[in-house]
Amino acid sequence: MRSFIFWQRWLFYSSLLFAVFGIVFAVYGNNPFFMPYNKALARIFWGSENIPSETEPFRAFIWGPLGATIACCYILLAFIARFPFKEKERWARNAIMTAFGVWVILDSAVCLQHGVYFQIYIINFFSIIVKALPIIFTWKDFNTSQSLNKKLL
Repeated sequence: MRSFIFWQRWLFYSSLLFAVFGIVFAVYGNNPFFMPYNKALARIFWGSENIPSETEPFRAFIWGPLGATIACCYILLAFIARFPFKEKERWARNAIMTAFGVWVILDSAVCLQHGVYFQIYIINFFSIIVKALPIIFTWKDFNTSQSLNKKLL
């Protein structure tokens, strides 16, 4: 049980942390913390160290909806982790796996198409590991929980 609670909290608190990341990205995506990401995009798309100044308004805009979407997704995940996942409801685990599976396939495919490989290796891989570990280490808890629920009914 202690292991399950550790991983449930890991999922909950890491989701809150990723949501904060999304909020910061939306309102201040050109901060020093995100500069390596911005510089990598500038090298891939413009062959430059910086995003061209004439595209800065678009960059500032697009980081807003992207960051807001990241925040939304992770706030939702935090609620799922906090309540139904903690109660070992199988649909919660399956919803997390399905949503992240769709995201990583679509996001990685677009990154491959445009040559933005670093996003796959750094952002996608890191996100998958952070979210997959709780799923992997709690998998058997959901099967046990379902068996107990069936016996009680």
